[in-house]
Amino acid sequence: MSLYEQRIYDVRVGMMPEAQRLYREIGWPAMEAGGHAARLVGYFVSDTGPLHQLMHLWKFDDDAGRRAHWKGVYGDAEFMKFATQFRPLVDGQSVQLFTAAPWGPHP
Repeated sequence: MSLYEQRIYDVRVGMMPEAQRLYREIGWPAMEAGGHAARLVGYFVSDTGPLHQLMHLWKFDDDAGRRAHWKGVYGDAEFMKFATQFRPLVDGQSVQLFTAAPWGPHP
């Protein structure tokens, strides 16, 4: 059964344009170049509810695959160049794991 991981970053008020620029120009290109983008379902920015949030959703075959993925991402020097610039823009982070319900469509 697939495992989904939701990561939400609470971006400092007023810093979302800079956070998006960093992802667009450095973070996402590093993810693609490092071969880390294949399991991404999507990136999202909050529009209602809690604001100033950047969320991404990932799909993995299992927890071992999830852990191996993040070990590879955080071991990637190009991605870490992005991460060191992005972290000061973040006030908090949450990570939540989900399994798909046994009905309906799944990404």
